[in-house]
Amino acid sequence: MWLPEQTDPQTRARVARRFPHIIESAPPPFVSHAIGGIVALLEGEARDLTDIPLDFDDAVPAFHRRVYDVTRTIKPGTTLSYGEIAQRVSEPDAARAVGQALGRNPIPIIVPCHRIVGSNGDLTGYGGGMAKKQWLLGHEGGGQGRTLDLFTPR
Repeated sequence: MWLPEQTDPQTRARVARRFPHIIESAPPPFVSHAIGGIVALLEGEARDLTDIPLDFDDAVPAFHRRVYDVTRTIKPGTTLSYGEIAQRVSEPDAARAVGQALGRNPIPIIVPCHRIVGSNGDLTGYGGGMAKKQWLLGHEGGGQGRTLDLFTPR
């Protein structure tokens, strides 16, 4: 899954570059369900996307999968720190490894890595760019008040 570009044609061009032989068609029902959930979340619903099944290939390490599983439990409008995720995967000294796993997250929004903040509550790196992370968190409600003053939802 990719976050969209600024326009539909730009998004289609990006997909065509990555998959030059792809044919656009209607998505199967399980993909439509995922799309509907993501759209609802982005439109302001506090939508839980944990019912969307994930299918990781063997290239995704077991540690990353554990990080993604914990990250999926973070509800819209709330945040956890990298250290808190490390604690929850029983690797208390692995906050940096958690950051690396989230930096390789192949399924943004469904694995809501935008809900992870630094230990002091500050916004830190995000593959989609800090402006998108700030917008997503602000749109969802700010993240337990830890970073609410940073958000200016559009």
